[in-house]
Amino acid sequence: MSELTYVLVVDDEVELLELVKTYLRKESYAVLTATSGREAINLMHRYKVEFVVLDVMMDDMDGFTACERIRSFSQVPILMLTARSGEEDKVKGLKLGADDYMVKPFSPRELIARIEAVLRRSERMNVQLNRLKMNELEVDVNGRVVFVNQEPVRLTRKEYDLLLFLLEHRGQVFTREHLHERIWGMDTEMGTLRTVDTHVKTIRLKLKSAGALLQTVWGVGYKIEESS
Repeated sequence: MSELTYVLVVDDEVELLELVKTYLRKESYAVLTATSGREAINLMHRYKVEFVVLDVMMDDMDGFTACERIRSFSQVPILMLTARSGEEDKVKGLKLGADDYMVKPFSPRELIARIEAVLRRSERMNVQLNRLKMNELEVDVNGRVVFVNQEPVRLTRKEYDLLLFLLEHRGQVFTREHLHERIWGMDTEMGTLRTVDTHVKTIRLKLKSAGALLQTVWGVGYKIEESS
């Protein structure tokens, strides 16, 4: 397991955070910790998190709200933790997009096994999805290369990240504020929002015939979708 595989553990119990962090580091994972859902989301915008362990009961922002927020911009695997053994929390978490569920107290060794099992399933899916295609536009995700009509298109890192994010969420409309926070990972102000507009305009020009897929939803934001 690469040391750059980041696992984000979110729980307001500091002792539990330290315990889980110790076991994960023994398995060569890089570990980030947060004590609230809000802090967790900020970390996800700053790091390439590949797995989230998320407690349900927290102050400030609970695990259900955090799970829903994370799913609005990421498909990272999520395992939820709860102190309640009833199925209500489990069903709610799974409906919000969690991939697995454990009840406290739990064995750290079982948690590691669950994480690895979910990551294996995720990796198998990623192998199938490493090329994204829509009409004449195609993206080699592993190689970070964009093609239009099989011809490579040179994009900057941020242009590529913005295009890939919209393509991975095709049909969904995102505000400029959301896109700026997701791609640039910082607080947004009116001046910085023009950065999103500028990048969208440049991407359209570079994509030429495929640029029409990147659509403006007036008064809302942007999306990628086939023209009707």
